Amino acid sequence: MTSVLKPLAIGLAVAAAFPSISSAQTANTVTASVASSVIVTAGRQAQAAKDVLADNAVITADEIGQSGAATIVDLLQQQRGIEVARNGGPGTNSSVFMRGGNNSQILVLVDGVRVGSSTTGGATWSNIPLNQIDHVEIVYGPLSSLYGADAMSGVVQIFTKKTAGTLSPTAAVGVGSYGTRKMQAGISGSISNSLSFALNAGHDENEGFSATKPGAGIYTYNPDKDGYKLDSFSARMNLQISRDSEVGASYLKSRLNAQFDAGPSYDDHNVQNLETITLHGKTQISDIWTASLQVAQSADQTFTDASYGQSQIDTRQNFITLQNDIRIDKDVLQLIAERREENVATTIDGLNGRRRTGSLAASYVLKRDAHLASASVRYDHSSVYGNNTTGNLAYGYRLSDVWRVNASYGTSFRAPTFNELYYPGYGVAGNKPESARNAEIGVYYALGDMQLSAVYYQNKATDLLVSTNVCPVETATHPYGCAYNVNQATMSGLTLGAATRFGDWSLRGSLDLQDPKDDTTGLRLARRSRQHGTLAAEYAVSAFKLGVETVLSGNRYDDVANKKVLPGYGLLNLYGTYALTKDLSLIGRWNNALNKDYELAKNYATPGSNLYVGLNYGFR
Repeated sequence: MTSVLKPLAIGLAVAAAFPSISSAQTANTVTASVASSVIVTAGRQAQAAKDVLADNAVITADEIGQSGAATIVDLLQQQRGIEVARNGGPGTNSSVFMRGGNNSQILVLVDGVRVGSSTTGGATWSNIPLNQIDHVEIVYGPLSSLYGADAMSGVVQIFTKKTAGTLSPTAAVGVGSYGTRKMQAGISGSISNSLSFALNAGHDENEGFSATKPGAGIYTYNPDKDGYKLDSFSARMNLQISRDSEVGASYLKSRLNAQFDAGPSYDDHNVQNLETITLHGKTQISDIWTASLQVAQSADQTFTDASYGQSQIDTRQNFITLQNDIRIDKDVLQLIAERREENVATTIDGLNGRRRTGSLAASYVLKRDAHLASASVRYDHSSVYGNNTTGNLAYGYRLSDVWRVNASYGTSFRAPTFNELYYPGYGVAGNKPESARNAEIGVYYALGDMQLSAVYYQNKATDLLVSTNVCPVETATHPYGCAYNVNQATMSGLTLGAATRFGDWSLRGSLDLQDPKDDTTGLRLARRSRQHGTLAAEYAVSAFKLGVETVLSGNRYDDVANKKVLPGYGLLNLYGTYALTKDLSLIGRWNNALNKDYELAKNYATPGSNLYVGLNYGFR
């Protein structure tokens, strides 16, 4: 039996050890949990999950509270269509790949606000505090026609703790292997018919282990422990001014101090700050017309103190968004105007700067009996890289009450980062955005608590920005190569998903068969496998919940030349919760229970078998 399949076999054996439960589902009933689930991200409006034409997944508050996961990256690794890479343990630099696309080709939102670095591209995942998150929505496929730059492979939207409900406190503490310690406390709810709020604070720390292995070489490897400390705070407020109008604000702040390895004897570390602040208002102008205005700012700041020197890189983004939703019978016409300003300040000469983007977008969502359709178009004008127009068309047909087929076609783009434009000796000011064309078709089944999906997609990207050994331009100032639009790639694949519940059992699983290929070289894209999947089973009886999870991946290559192999791996995680009282629960988790030695990046270590035990109060 291969090492990849061993965790799957053990997981199934553990699941089979529980007593069999017969299904009590009714053949023609959709449960309240499925029927009432709502997705916001896919259409920038609340939509019933059964009406959303884009493939999507939701990580609920219950799943987060009971997961015992160390970071959001660990949580995302359990989702279909997603792979991760990390240069060491929790707190170190992490990347997320969605449907074979790069980390910089995923748009990340926190409460509707774009976060990430304008210099490196992509979100700083390690600095997103898991203990401030209420739930996560993942939408697969291109969404540039609604959100603009960088939404090439999909969008991940993170929602901080909610304000609704009766006033109640929450608290959590936990300890685990590698000196893990977690603390979180909060209070949320309504204090009047019109005012509700949420306040949450958290602290995570981990003593860690060496981020690198000896194979990294004498100029990188350091046998010291590389740990982290993460402090976070979030606040939300919502005021109902009248029956038709409301205003609100949200705030998130986190500070990560994380160690890494870049030399044999130096305490290399990053201090990273993430901050978002949002003010919003919403009013119903007429029976069919609702307008909303959002003013927001996000900051991504990194100070690096390493053996090779010190640096400070700050990104600050300002946003103004006006959105109008006009209901036409069951349909919705959406009109959007946005302005975004990026400001970069660094200690690197030539990398400081500003760019502005103005955007106009329109979408139409149609519902006609068995027919569902949507169309969207967006125009973005950047002060640096010019004009981009993107669009999306999608159609769905309900074959029956339980079966639906979807098809869609969309275009997208990724803006060049400040590094790719201006970094001395590397960036080229004339670089243009990457672009992509995505086509997909999906089949969905939903009956009671059973949900099945199969989606085939093909995303063809052109003008990809990569590091070239010989720079086609600026040769005199770029003797060692540069970033340039030279590559093409095709990310194609089949994603299968399944979830069901019968009696006291819950089961879910996914399988991705993909071909993320560099069309210029014919080689596979770095750190992406041809197949990966998950399988989980949970058994709930009385006050107990017991679960098993597996994560499976085929081999990957750590480099674009496909010379450095990262072997496939299979992980087995076990977890359980016990409700001590209505409000207090005990959680336990055993990650990598088989103590698998695996790598997500060449010569970087990953956690071995590790335990976590905690108490949660007030979580539902």
